[in-house]
Amino acid sequence: MSKQETYEFTPAEENTGDAEAETGWSESASPTVGEMQLDERAALRRTAGLSTELEDVTEVEYRQLRLERVVLVGVWTEGSTAQVDARMAELAALAETAGSEVLDSLIQRRDKPDKATYIGSGKTEELRAMVLETGADTVILDGELSPAQLTALEKIVKVKVIDRTALILDIFAQHATSREGKAQVALAQMQYMMPRLRGWGESMSRQAGGRAGANGGVGTRGPGETKIETDRQRIRERMAKLRREIREMKTSRDTKRARRVESGVPQVAIVGYTNAGKSSLMNALTGAGLLVQDALFATLDPTTRRAALEDGREVVFTDTVGFVRHLPTQLVEAFRSTLEEVTGADLLLHVVDGSDPLPDGQIKAVREVIADVLRDTKTTAPRELLVVNKIDALAPMELTELRGWLPDAVFVSAQTGEGIETLRAQLANILGGLDVEVSVLLPYTRGDLLARIHADGRIINSEHVESGTRVRARVPQFLAAVLTEFVSAGTEPVEID
Repeated sequence: MSKQETYEFTPAEENTGDAEAETGWSESASPTVGEMQLDERAALRRTAGLSTELEDVTEVEYRQLRLERVVLVGVWTEGSTAQVDARMAELAALAETAGSEVLDSLIQRRDKPDKATYIGSGKTEELRAMVLETGADTVILDGELSPAQLTALEKIVKVKVIDRTALILDIFAQHATSREGKAQVALAQMQYMMPRLRGWGESMSRQAGGRAGANGGVGTRGPGETKIETDRQRIRERMAKLRREIREMKTSRDTKRARRVESGVPQVAIVGYTNAGKSSLMNALTGAGLLVQDALFATLDPTTRRAALEDGREVVFTDTVGFVRHLPTQLVEAFRSTLEEVTGADLLLHVVDGSDPLPDGQIKAVREVIADVLRDTKTTAPRELLVVNKIDALAPMELTELRGWLPDAVFVSAQTGEGIETLRAQLANILGGLDVEVSVLLPYTRGDLLARIHADGRIINSEHVESGTRVRARVPQFLAAVLTEFVSAGTEPVEID
């Protein structure tokens, strides 16, 4: 009996970025950390997996099979040719990231997907012929299919059918490394899987056994269906446990985030489309040594590092999970606590892949997800700074056009370092605008506060008098609040625009 192959890997150590944030900040992470994670990913080894020909295979087992040789299918309902091509190219990149070999693709133009099989009957026959000709064992569709559509299409093409949501979930499962990340992905997978549990092909009747399996009718609820019901109950119990674990980890994450905010150090969240170069930019700004890979969703677990800008100001940078067009709702819900990193930020560094043919689509997709998170958490949007990355991959004319389209953006190459100093200066300028000016008289016994002003603010002038040190300075708002009782007579903290 032929057996399909799957992948197995040993996860990396859990991310320690937040722990560093809590314990006083280490020096930059070892440059070998990302390299070690990359080596582990490259060491994925093939192992024998379950075959769809096995008599006792359920959807739980069946959907865990890794993808191999695939044909891509898209439905063109709107947009230009360039937009459709970009969507199919992204689907191909997703498939390759999941470990698949893309053999061919098929696009159908229609007003809306077919209710029964997603693509029309004529295209399903064309797809079946393509599968036979290429020897594909999997079909991937650029959309989320209903359970009925999946079943109907699989019966026609007679190979495994995966939709875009399942594909992205598969990638997340491969790339999650921390305990929280794994729990979030597992929950999202189970939420997706629940309505899709069923027997695989004709194996259901074989699972049922006896006359019930052969003849149907009364008594058809045999062992096969009982196994699926058992699977469903087991998944419900596991989902409940995962939700409890994620809530507990969210409490810990919220506590660490609150401590970072209380420290008064400006918080900058690096957000952007997947593979836009967020981790590369984080490395360029902080020397963090994070995993950098030319693949989608290479980073799932937020990593936090502290670095100093040219004016001496310390800043906390957090590298977040990448976004994608039509990010599965299951992932948005499961990764809610991770995505909430953006709500406590003073500034969002929105990284855009300048080499992408349709960067506006990337920007829109990222802003939509962030808007959803802000709405759900009832928080206001932090200020956003667009950073166009990968300008080294652009022709001079393309770069000129992009600068004209995004005049307020900062253009950089995290790879070559071009524009990084300009970005640092812009960060210092923006974050400096968050400070307030104070005039205080500090008793000589409060040298600790004077030291904090030196460390976290910028002294405009100071004078030693009989009762203490008179200081005029620009400081973060949290420090201005601490200094309120020492405000010089007749002077109040004034916020500077």
